[in-house]
Amino acid sequence: MSEFSLALTEDQVTLQKWIHDFAETVMRPQAHEWDEREEVPYEFIQEAAKIGLYGWEFMAEMMLNDPSGQSMMVAQEELFWGDAGLGMAIMGTGLAVAGIAASGTSDQVAEWVPQCYGTPDDVAFGAFCASEPDAGSDVAAYRLRAKYDEAKDEWVLNGTKAWITNGGIADIHVVVAVVEPELRSKGHASFIVPPNTPGLSQGQKYKKHGLRASHTAEVVLEDVRVPGSCLLGGKEKLDARLARVREGKRGNSQAAMQTFEATRPAVGSQAVGVARAAFEFSLDYAKERKAFGRAIIENQSIAFILADMATEIDAARLLVRRAAWLGKQKKFKYAEGSMAKLKAGRVAVHSTERAIQILGGYGYTREYPVERWHRDSKIFDIFEGTEQIQQLVIARAISGIRIK
Repeated sequence: MSEFSLALTEDQVTLQKWIHDFAETVMRPQAHEWDEREEVPYEFIQEAAKIGLYGWEFMAEMMLNDPSGQSMMVAQEELFWGDAGLGMAIMGTGLAVAGIAASGTSDQVAEWVPQCYGTPDDVAFGAFCASEPDAGSDVAAYRLRAKYDEAKDEWVLNGTKAWITNGGIADIHVVVAVVEPELRSKGHASFIVPPNTPGLSQGQKYKKHGLRASHTAEVVLEDVRVPGSCLLGGKEKLDARLARVREGKRGNSQAAMQTFEATRPAVGSQAVGVARAAFEFSLDYAKERKAFGRAIIENQSIAFILADMATEIDAARLLVRRAAWLGKQKKFKYAEGSMAKLKAGRVAVHSTERAIQILGGYGYTREYPVERWHRDSKIFDIFEGTEQIQQLVIARAISGIRIK
């Protein structure tokens, strides 16, 4: 077990500089265009793939070969400092990968994870399909059903998923489905839907407030048949788990929650990146902007806003880095991952809003990037568990009481 330290290794410092340079020279010059177009940035993703930033090898290095958990946090912060929409276009496939890693066997991970990314010349995408039109945070209300056809050793999936990153355009869809409705959230399982499987289609594409360079859509499954081997973890393991639940024994977290638990610190680091971008831009602006004969940062009303922004961003980063380490050591005690995500999301929204205030009218226009960062920031209070869900998780963890 490693010891918790905020000091980055030499390799992590190199990683930070490499991604920061990419964010500064490639992402930021393209960010406004892709935000306006609201299209999948295929050319940009290919650029990332060709330098090794979009690919299963990169994700494996970040997720498996770093006992400190810090490398992924460093990478995410720098990417989202560059641009949140393009950052999500790169990292969205990672949700599917996390879903496969959380529930799949080693053979399933080896088979399906590389297919989520494709090759630099022919990039592919993965999608993690959990939320539904009438069930987001309330995972017990999922309705997409998977029924087992024993004669053919196939699972038949029917239903609709909503708010899915890369939904419908992905090559690999990881779908959380209900296999035992009476067991509610304990009766879920995750399935791989391979490329070009009949019956899977894209529903509506959402026109979003922010993260416009990242594709988000409904996924519709109509009599989608997948082989038994596409049940993540395998049927023997599923049957054993369901049997334990029926007997009233404590089981593992439901399929969707296993993925979210693993990714919340990373989402927090994304929010820190957006907040930092807004802080740095508004700090530079305040030093240069003159009003009443002096730089506006010389006024306490501006300087104190920036002081608070710097303090809150640092606090959020510390929570994120601690949560990443605790997650790696499997030592979460008081929902530290949810704490990190809750704090970082709030800081991103507040910092970007304050940045607009510092820039005044200019901040409200698309001539400057702060209004885009503000639009992008709000999602961190919503996806992968809303602000209120994080509070609920934390409250249950610190009290030991089933608060509703």
